[in-house]
Amino acid sequence: MYKVYDVSAPIYEGMPVYKNKPEKQPKIRVVQDFDTGKVRESRIDLDAHTGTHVDSPLHMVPEGGTMKTIPLDRLVGPCRVLNLTHVEGGITREHLEPHGIRRDDFVLFKTRNSMEDAFNFEFVFLAEDGARYLAEIGVRGVGIDALGVERSQPGHPTHKTLFAANIIIVEGLRLAEVNEGEYFMVAAPIKLVDTEAAPARVLLLKGLSW
Repeated sequence: MYKVYDVSAPIYEGMPVYKNKPEKQPKIRVVQDFDTGKVRESRIDLDAHTGTHVDSPLHMVPEGGTMKTIPLDRLVGPCRVLNLTHVEGGITREHLEPHGIRRDDFVLFKTRNSMEDAFNFEFVFLAEDGARYLAEIGVRGVGIDALGVERSQPGHPTHKTLFAANIIIVEGLRLAEVNEGEYFMVAAPIKLVDTEAAPARVLLLKGLSW
């Protein structure tokens, strides 16, 4: 028997969005209900970076690949949740070295972000030297429980360092109920083709043999 953790952010009008920007709020409206027809139907206006989502290189690199360049099999497989709830500010190489991160790991950072419901402008992020360290190791992907993997870094070096090393970025995870350890991850972005990001449903399975 295995346990399933849904580590995706719920999507609704009024949800936490990056920097509380009104234009990033999802718009959900009923276009037909049982007063006007035989079925109920809704329409959604959704930013590609809403809630839990996967970034593609095009997000930061003008000639970078779109979502169709990210193989789904790199988003399905073993992953490791690292407890970094003691970190304030940026996650550095010094914070990561004790965790014995290995090549091809997909690492998910559980920080104090997961304990907060509202957007925090001082959210914990991955600092540039932490990104360089992960690139040197050759991890498969990075996930974080913030709506951005970095902040307050001119030129977005964390994103660019990870993308240059072909490392997948998942943002907006919710890891409050998940302990540090190894899991089997299924991260399924909406099958958008030519965008720089896509919302995703991310599940962690514990106790599954692989």
